[in-house]
Amino acid sequence: MSGLKLFRTDTTNCGMTEVMPRLAEIEADVQRLVETHMEALLGVQFLASEYGTGPVHAGRIDSLGLDENGSPVIVEYKRGTDAGVINQGLFYLSWLMDHRAEFEHLVRDRLGVTAASQVLWSGPRLMCIAGDFTRYDVHAVREHRRSIDLVRYRLFGSELLGLETVASASGGMRVARRARSGAVTRAALDFQGAAISELAGAVDEVLLGLGDGVNRVERKTYRAYQRLRNFACACPPQRSKLLVYLKVDPQNVDLVPGFTRDVSGLGHHGTGDLEVQVRTLRDVERAQDLFRASYAAA
Repeated sequence: MSGLKLFRTDTTNCGMTEVMPRLAEIEADVQRLVETHMEALLGVQFLASEYGTGPVHAGRIDSLGLDENGSPVIVEYKRGTDAGVINQGLFYLSWLMDHRAEFEHLVRDRLGVTAASQVLWSGPRLMCIAGDFTRYDVHAVREHRRSIDLVRYRLFGSELLGLETVASASGGMRVARRARSGAVTRAALDFQGAAISELAGAVDEVLLGLGDGVNRVERKTYRAYQRLRNFACACPPQRSKLLVYLKVDPQNVDLVPGFTRDVSGLGHHGTGDLEVQVRTLRDVERAQDLFRASYAAA
């Protein structure tokens, strides 16, 4: 990983031994590891491996999946650095958009009718997992109109895997920071009044401002904020409050009645086990440490 050093405590070498990072022996080792644990690592449900694109495109997609918000995901792997990984992935992404019915059929077979009916075609994603990327790769991602994540991997010893997001872009979902606080919420909130609109805008601004790699995904029943995976989901405002769900373990939080609630095991829109109820701008300030913790966990 870039600049990261990992040490194991022991009784020799002054009590610390460095665990040296390494690349996989072959590309297939990375693919097999990620596919086996795709939901835990990427927040993506695994659908298919080495998926054939037919005689015209004549290719094989490394991995196909569906993320937490229902967006189709293509994952391409490279053992080291490969200048063609982004173009290869975009080639397959173009095929995917032309074969929506085929993908939905695959989702239906693997995950059921409900999941197939809720595929979010407005935000297909490409994830490239490789040993490293060039500065040209990073620039290309930031200039492109598609949702692309560049993820650097490293193996440490025989038991540890490190993943680092090198660059992330949300394509058409990207918005100018100065316009976020008002325009992104106005249409849905005109009838709620100025106070709740200001509150929703403040939450949106804080969540988007946690890092450059934050993408926003719009669904009918919630708005997701994600890095590689969701870290916050904001539901449409109620009469006097906003509900935000975070990927924070409620067991590690001092729950405050009327502000935070453990919703693990309870049905709700979006993802996350901690519910934060935001009624005032002061609540937004109170919630910022929880927002940061969820962002860091993602």
